[in-house]
Amino acid sequence: MVQLEYSVDEPLNREPELDKLVSSFITQPGHAYDRNHGPIPHLSAATHRVGIYGLVQKELTLSISDLQSLPQHTVICALQCAGNRRHTMRTKLKEVSGIDWFDGAVMNCAWTGPLLVDVLEKAGVNVPEEKRKDAHVAFSCFQTPTQDDEWYGASIPLSRALDPECAILLALEMNGKPLPANHGGPLRVVTPGIAGARSVKWLDRITVQMQESHNFYQRHDYKILPPEAQTKEEAEEWWDKVEALQDMPVNSVIAIPSAEASVQVDEDGLVEVKGYALPSGGDGPIVKVEVTGDEGKTWTEATLLEYDDPKETYKGVVELKWAWALWTAKVRVEKGKGRRIWSKATDRSGNTQKKDVEWNFRGVAYNGYGEVDNLEVV
Repeated sequence: MVQLEYSVDEPLNREPELDKLVSSFITQPGHAYDRNHGPIPHLSAATHRVGIYGLVQKELTLSISDLQSLPQHTVICALQCAGNRRHTMRTKLKEVSGIDWFDGAVMNCAWTGPLLVDVLEKAGVNVPEEKRKDAHVAFSCFQTPTQDDEWYGASIPLSRALDPECAILLALEMNGKPLPANHGGPLRVVTPGIAGARSVKWLDRITVQMQESHNFYQRHDYKILPPEAQTKEEAEEWWDKVEALQDMPVNSVIAIPSAEASVQVDEDGLVEVKGYALPSGGDGPIVKVEVTGDEGKTWTEATLLEYDDPKETYKGVVELKWAWALWTAKVRVEKGKGRRIWSKATDRSGNTQKKDVEWNFRGVAYNGYGEVDNLEVV
């Protein structure tokens, strides 16, 4: 019998304090957020299997050791909840439907395992070239029921799954160690640049099919609905008309100082600011972060901190286009109460944060300027 933690009624959902989150480039498990729609199963790596079904030439059932026998790849990427920063949309714009995530529902980790494309090639994708643009690869976890469905599932376009450059991974390790249970161990999907909702944990089935996943969390959640969908009832007419959220947008967050803090200027009259920035989908890495202490009249370019890999575990092995950037800056902020600081990020492809973004019912993919307000500067 599978050991379970938490429950459908009270799943584990939590985020770390921001100063701890940005204390290291690679997020350690204790500083990583948790997002669940049901209980956490503790599965045995010795007995767990994942099946590959659907439009394939040969259905497969693979063990963890089978997956370990394939070429292993390491990807450093930021995995974030689609609802990261929902609190800001809720308080700056208007009420939304969903857990009140602040700015910490993100982790930047080194994930290791075989590429999904290698596993699919082992099974043989049986979809004609002219139809592949419409096909999906669905990921499923049938280990536990969830709040809104009997299982958890998601899917991504087949074209992305088959593209080695997209680096979709069947992760067996997190930061060089076996995946812990609360982060999907012994096996999860990792979809770099794509909303965390598609990185299915406790993976037990992969299906090649001609439509997206039928699961509730693909069809009736994690979508950017138009502003006219303002209530649960009004949203119903839009769920089947709007595509599922895939790529997450460029973003930045101010971690230090925290909101409503009392901040002392240095001898030059400047305030030290630290945070993280995220590229849009696969358009990274982040190339610039700018910070302002006078509501956009002047901007200071932040220093992007270099990836510090003291053990050189991953140096030269991975690229960082899906990773976050940690940054620091010193900006001039007028002394007094009620002061605010903004940040905006730009990635390699030129995607830049805007000050204001459009409201959506589920409060997903919020990426207005990073902001910390109600500061007392002394």
